[in-house]
Amino acid sequence: MKFIFDSRPSDSPFVEAIWRTQSVGGGSFISTAASHWEIVVTKQKGRITLSIRGPETKASPAPIPEDAEFLGIIFKHGAFMPHFPKNNLVDEEIHLPETARNSFQLLGATWQFPNFENADTFVNKLVLENLLMQDQIVEDVLRGQAKDLSLRSLQRRFLHVTGLTYKAIQQIERARHALMLLQNGVPIPETAYQAGYFDQAHLTNSLRRFVGQTPAQINRSNQPE
Repeated sequence: MKFIFDSRPSDSPFVEAIWRTQSVGGGSFISTAASHWEIVVTKQKGRITLSIRGPETKASPAPIPEDAEFLGIIFKHGAFMPHFPKNNLVDEEIHLPETARNSFQLLGATWQFPNFENADTFVNKLVLENLLMQDQIVEDVLRGQAKDLSLRSLQRRFLHVTGLTYKAIQQIERARHALMLLQNGVPIPETAYQAGYFDQAHLTNSLRRFVGQTPAQINRSNQPE
C-alpha cells in the first residue's frame, strides 16, 4: 500500500489546509492524534461518501479502502458546525453517502460534493447557510492572546467549539511538532528540548500515545531502505 499525497493552503479564514490523496492497494496504517476536525470525501468503486471527522485524541490503527480517492478539508480550531456538536464527534465520524448523482443530503438540503479545486467555494457556502461558524476567542487564545474570561468560561468554550480542552490541544500539537522534527532528522535529545518535553522519557510516552511510535521507531522508519 502507498499514498500519492498533495495539499494546498486555503484563502478561507475557516480552513487550515486542503489535501487530496489516493490509495494504491488496501491495507492499514496508524492514524495519529489530531486536534483539528475535518471533512473527508471518499470515492471508491463508483461510490462517494462525505465524512465529518472529529478530533482524534490518540493514535489508532485505521483501515485503508483499496484503490480509493480522498479529499480532505482541515478546519481551524475556532471553526465549528453548530448542528454537529464536537463533544459527540471526538474520536468519531459521521458518514453522509451519495443520494443522487455527485450529491448528498445535509440537514434536509442537497449539496454537491466538493473537489480539490472548489473546496473553498463549498466552505463559503457552508458559512453563508450558517452551517459553519467561527469562535475567534478560541483562535486568539491558542495564539497566546489572553482574553478577559474566567478559566472555567474558557474551558467550556474550548469544549463546545473544539471538543477538546486547551491542554489536550497543546499536548497533541506538541507531539505532532516533535514528529515533524524527528522526520526532518533532528536528534532525539534535541527534539525533546525543542518541543518542550521534560526529558526523553516524557517525549517517548507522548509519541507512543499520540503518534503510535517511539522516537526510535520514527527514526528507523526514516532510514532509506
